[in-house]
Amino acid sequence: MEQKISIKKGNVQETLLLPLWGRAYETQKTNPRLIDQKAVEIVEKLDYDFSNIIKTQSMSQHGWVARSLHTDKMVLDFIQEHPEATIVNIGCGLDTTFSRIDNGKIMFYELDLPDVIALRGNFYEDSDRHRSIASSFLETEWFDEIKVRDGLLFLAGGVLYYFEEEQIKKFFIKAADHFKECDFFFDSLSPMGMKIAKKQVLKKGGMGMPMDGGWGLKPIKALEKWDTRIKVINAIPMSRGMKKGLPLKAKIVLSIPDILGVCSMVHMRIESP
Repeated sequence: MEQKISIKKGNVQETLLLPLWGRAYETQKTNPRLIDQKAVEIVEKLDYDFSNIIKTQSMSQHGWVARSLHTDKMVLDFIQEHPEATIVNIGCGLDTTFSRIDNGKIMFYELDLPDVIALRGNFYEDSDRHRSIASSFLETEWFDEIKVRDGLLFLAGGVLYYFEEEQIKKFFIKAADHFKECDFFFDSLSPMGMKIAKKQVLKKGGMGMPMDGGWGLKPIKALEKWDTRIKVINAIPMSRGMKKGLPLKAKIVLSIPDILGVCSMVHMRIESP
């Protein structure tokens, strides 16, 4: 029997299992909204008890699937316009986006802390167009490793709200200084959303990480006040257009955060003056 791969409990890296499980669970449904066989493969190889997540995260699971669907659409639209685009997946965790969207031409970087990149090495091998970078995204020396040919898109799913606003602001400005023009696509939580996520997802899901601090964004247009080069292109409520096939009760429950602006997918662009 193949030995399973253990996961360290009690830190931010443990949270990467949540969306991974969400995609794998969805894939195995009778009528899945998302098919991600790579996520199923990874879950089966991990030595981790997912039982508490299964019991407590039925509604959050819809959010993780929706985020992946939004991201896939954004990337596919972007590479339709930029067939040889460079895409950087910030805080990639055990994300599997590349497996779903690769057009055979893009350059795709997976960026995360060294222990996460080492964990990913059990499931992915680097190639000429799919590379790993072991670094905190805040330590921006890694900018020099990014080769841009035809448009640059940064993804950051389930990442930025774990940090403080000033850290994110400085990072965006450094990106603007270095790359001049690029796009970002990420999920944001309002201050209310931060409180809900910490209580309903991290605590109930058995995540052992600290739950202090974090970045709650509202209104989303406030990003444009950080720097004149920052433009908010779009902000989509997380569950908008993602409820097809769900039970009526789930549709109602998921509509409430959308109405309150709790969680959104944000498309932000950095442009030269």
